[in-house]
Amino acid sequence: MPLLTPQLLEDVLDIACQAGEHLKTFYAKSVEIQIKADKTPVTEADLFISQFVIEQLKQLTPETPIVSEESCKIALAQRENWQAYWIIDPLDGTQQFIDRTDQFSVMIALVVANRPVLGVIHAPILNKTYYAMKAHGAFLRDEEGVRPLHLTPNPSTDLRITIGTSNSQKTRQAVQPPYQVSFLKYGSSSLKAGLVAEGKADCYVRLGDTGEWDTAASEILLAEAGGATFDLHFQPLSYNQRETFINPHFIMVGDRGKDWASIFHFD
Repeated sequence: MPLLTPQLLEDVLDIACQAGEHLKTFYAKSVEIQIKADKTPVTEADLFISQFVIEQLKQLTPETPIVSEESCKIALAQRENWQAYWIIDPLDGTQQFIDRTDQFSVMIALVVANRPVLGVIHAPILNKTYYAMKAHGAFLRDEEGVRPLHLTPNPSTDLRITIGTSNSQKTRQAVQPPYQVSFLKYGSSSLKAGLVAEGKADCYVRLGDTGEWDTAASEILLAEAGGATFDLHFQPLSYNQRETFINPHFIMVGDRGKDWASIFHFD
């Protein structure tokens, strides 16, 4: 099992940044697009970055299994006893990549005892890298340098909610008085979580399918910054404990001390 050390984090950051350089190369040209069985797009960039990151992580920690969005057909019986494993999304925001919004990232997370303990989210075109490690804090590296992310309680009843393609009307209807809602539409799942970690949004609501690779890095980032992640019943997300990797719908929040169960009521 990999030891959680600053060196391990630095090595993973380096892998993510190298992957980001490859993504920039693909982004500068026309890429081949295919449609997967679940009707979502996949590009040659997804597949190349997946293979690249897998190879780099194998060199870094040869004994640790790896799950990628693009190579995830592993039965629960084969993986349920894993004590630790890497889980990656080589291109979080494939549609954003195709649409050329710049709002996509490489995600790498380490899960130990079914909980994310290290996460890196690297958005190469935006020049932003979020990262966190259990008990070591959460950070953002951008053109201004590196700064720690510390979320502070927000007593306001004005809620800034970041969403993507989720049903904003359903989210608005779920918010209970006296709270008022404003929406911030943004790109990939990880970058919406990043807005929460930066304090630019109060929460991120996802009413749609995602994979465990979409949330692992974001979850440890928010946890270390002072936030939290839970499903619509306000229960934690699970990792490597079900046959499917598909998450329930979820909420990522910046103020873990707020009574979110009294704010949201989903039918």
